[in-house]
Amino acid sequence: MPAVTVDDVLVLPRLPKLDPAATAYRPVRHMITAPSGFEGEGFPVRRAFAGVPLSELDPFIHLDQMGEVDYAPGEPKGTPWHPHRGFETVTYIIDGVFDHQDSNGGGGTITNGDTQWMTAGAGILHIEKPPEHLVVSGGLFHGLQLWVNLPRAKKMSPPRYQDIRGKQSGLLTTPDGGALIRVIAGELAGVTGPGSTHTPITIAHVTLQPGAALDLPWRPDYNALVYVLAGKGTVGADGRPVETGQLAVHGGGDAMRVTAGPREALDLYIMGGKPIREPVAHYGPFVMNTRQELMQAFDDYQAGRLGVIPAERVPHT
Repeated sequence: MPAVTVDDVLVLPRLPKLDPAATAYRPVRHMITAPSGFEGEGFPVRRAFAGVPLSELDPFIHLDQMGEVDYAPGEPKGTPWHPHRGFETVTYIIDGVFDHQDSNGGGGTITNGDTQWMTAGAGILHIEKPPEHLVVSGGLFHGLQLWVNLPRAKKMSPPRYQDIRGKQSGLLTTPDGGALIRVIAGELAGVTGPGSTHTPITIAHVTLQPGAALDLPWRPDYNALVYVLAGKGTVGADGRPVETGQLAVHGGGDAMRVTAGPREALDLYIMGGKPIREPVAHYGPFVMNTRQELMQAFDDYQAGRLGVIPAERVPHT
């Protein structure tokens, strides 16, 4: 997993060493194995949040692990133009290349460790696809897309796009240097990520070396979700086994504990945020508060009020 690396993690800021006697380690409430499916024009995904109640995900809605897949020439796929309203999409590329363009003028290309953060707000159309050279050559592709809910007061905010380069991530390590922690949004031990959020959240990509342990301080008012991108290890103070494609939903406390297995590195996508605690009406590409608002979103899309495909682009098929 290339993402963002450093030559010597020991030069990075370090997490504080926690006192086990004074730390409330969060228990693992649920362990979910993500089912596989297909998205867009047929690229493979793991549905990381499948079966988890929205009340335990809040303020998050949806998470897809895209790949990891090694495409043959001509195989890479994306999505056609489609609408969104009422939330934010956070697309993180670990390996490969992905293009984005939207009806608000946002867009760009992201690769190893980069993030595209799109606030759909009142409404937007966008397209996500591999660049033509990747379609021709094939190659490895691996990434994530997270949906972050917007509170009622901000659901109709103007659309916004953030192009976040991997080198902008906040970097730190554990007291013994056994992990590389990339902070994409929010704050960990005084190190902040570049993502600007409407909802208070923290997102990090963590790589633990074989046998290394992570004791991660975590805000008690945030929920805590740990998704395994690759590898095997244990999670929680009681050392529950966890492996690629599994999500650990934590209970309350002020820290999390994860340990990598002895033979391979453990890659994690760690998420948490302050719950919004508002009604959620979610269907297809829209996340609103009521069924009536969902119906209005579909009406507005069909009437062309969520945006127009830029004239220089033809629909991608």
